[in-house]
Amino acid sequence: MSGTEPYECIVVGAGVEGSATAYYLAKSGCRTLLLEQFPLPHSRGSSHGQSRITRKAYGDYDHFTLMMKEAFPMWETLEKESGLTIYKQTGMLAMGLPDHSFMSGTRRCLKKHNIPYEEIDAKEMHRKYPMVSFPENFKFIIDFSGGILRADKALQAYHSQFKRYGGAVHDGEPVTNIYPGDVITVRTTKAEYKTKKLVLAVGAWASKILPNLGLNLPLQVVRISVLYWREKHPGEYSAAKFPVFYQENGCGKYSVYGLPSEEYPGLVKICLHWGPEVDPDLRDKADDKWVTETMCKYVSDYFPGLVPMPAVSESCMYTWVPGENFFLDCHPVWKNIVIGAGFSGHGFKLAPVVGKVLGELAMERNLSYDMTPFKIDRFSPKHKL
Repeated sequence: MSGTEPYECIVVGAGVEGSATAYYLAKSGCRTLLLEQFPLPHSRGSSHGQSRITRKAYGDYDHFTLMMKEAFPMWETLEKESGLTIYKQTGMLAMGLPDHSFMSGTRRCLKKHNIPYEEIDAKEMHRKYPMVSFPENFKFIIDFSGGILRADKALQAYHSQFKRYGGAVHDGEPVTNIYPGDVITVRTTKAEYKTKKLVLAVGAWASKILPNLGLNLPLQVVRISVLYWREKHPGEYSAAKFPVFYQENGCGKYSVYGLPSEEYPGLVKICLHWGPEVDPDLRDKADDKWVTETMCKYVSDYFPGLVPMPAVSESCMYTWVPGENFFLDCHPVWKNIVIGAGFSGHGFKLAPVVGKVLGELAMERNLSYDMTPFKIDRFSPKHKL
C-alpha cells in the first residue's frame, strides 16, 4: 500500500527486534508494514545465523531478569503458533573467580528470583565436563534455564506469523528519507508510505539514521567474528553433553561466550564478545586478525578437545551502548516515532519482550515495565532539533 491512506504503523528493520515488534502490532490488530533494506533472509545485520544463547539470570541487571521471565513463555507461544522449535535447553555455564562481580551478581540473581541452579568447584566441573580445563581456583554456576535459541527459526516464525495476522513485509527496500509530522512520510527506493506511527529498529544503521532525526546517541558498531572450532573427537561437545557458556573477562577485558556443537556437525561455536569498530556498510574491511589470534590462544588454553584454529569464520555486528541498557523510547520531539537501538550483543533473547514494549509505545498503551533504564535522555544527549 502506498499513496494517501496511511498505515497505522510502519516498522523499519526486519531483524529480530523489528520483527518481534511488527508481530506484536499485527497480532494486536494494528495495520502494519515491515520494511527491510536487504532481501530476506540475509546475513548483513545482527540477527542472522542459527543460534543465540538464552538464560534467565542477568546478574545485577534485575530489570532484564524480570523481562526474561516473560520472554521464555513468549518464545513458547511463538513456537506453538508457528510449529517451529526455537528453544533448546542445555543449561548455561558461568565461570570465573568466586568473587568476580559477574559470578557474585549471577549468584545473587539466581537466589533472588528462585531460578534453579547449581554451583560447583573445579573438581566437580572436571567430573561433569572433562572436555574443558579451567583454573583450579575457578567456580562454576549452572543456570538450568539456559540454552540455545535457534535464531533463523525465530525470524522465520516472526515473519510467517506477522503475515498471518495481516502484516505486510517489503524487503529489498531501503529507506531513503523520513519526514516527521502528525502523519509521517517514509520514502524508500521504491515507494512513499504514510503512517501514524513509526518504529525504528534498524540495528547498526541507527548510527546513520538517527542523526538525520536530530538524535546523536552514544552508539558504537563493532564487528563480531563468529568462530567455529572442530572437535578432535566428534560429539564430545554436543548439546547433550555440554552447555552454552559465558565467561566475563575471559580474555582480559573482553568476555567470551560459546555454544555446543549444534549448528554445524562437529563444530563448537566460541566467540569473543567484542571486535573492531566498523561502519555497518563497510564491515568486511575491518581488521579482526587480533580477535582470531586471541581466541586461538583461549581455545588452546581451555578446550583441549578442540583444534585451536577456527574451521569456519562468519561475522555479525553489535551496536553497543555504554552500560548495555538498550534504548526503548519515543523520540523526544516526535512522540509518534519509537526507537529501539543499542542492543549490545545481548538483545536477541529478550526480543519477544522488546517487541511488546516497542509495540506498547507505538500504540500508546500502558507499559508493562519501568522504562527508566531505557530512556533516551539518560545520557543527556545534545539534540539538533
